[in-house]
Amino acid sequence: MTIYFYKVDDPYGCFSNFSPHCIHLLGQDWATVEHYYQAQKFVGTKDEALILEIASAKTPMQAATLGRDRTRHIRPDWESLKTEIMREAVLIKFLTHLDIQSILLSTGDRLLVEDSQIDYYWGCGKDKTGQNHLGKILMSVRQEIRQRL
Repeated sequence: MTIYFYKVDDPYGCFSNFSPHCIHLLGQDWATVEHYYQAQKFVGTKDEALILEIASAKTPMQAATLGRDRTRHIRPDWESLKTEIMREAVLIKFLTHLDIQSILLSTGDRLLVEDSQIDYYWGCGKDKTGQNHLGKILMSVRQEIRQRL
């Protein structure tokens, strides 16, 4: 049975990057995976000052909005690094928070799918043909945690 997740308040909402689970990466605390992910777009760019603004955003949606601003300059290697950056943040999240690690492990070998109607890269998209990279990362993290235990 496939597990679909998307909204933080829904079952398995802890799988969302917007879930209120802080992480510590690169010597800094981040309120959510979304905050960290969006900030990494600007490392080494002329818009690097935006990292601080994203880090202090009050909500993950505010962080996402800042990070998705098309008038800003993102790092040239972003497309080749974004999946790796996301995986690192998701792994840290589930290693840090044992309560949600338990939820992830309880999914067994079931398929995990981000049920985003608009995102065909991280999610499955409206017609369920998306690449589901966030779901794939979660399944990979689940397997890595199992091997560590």
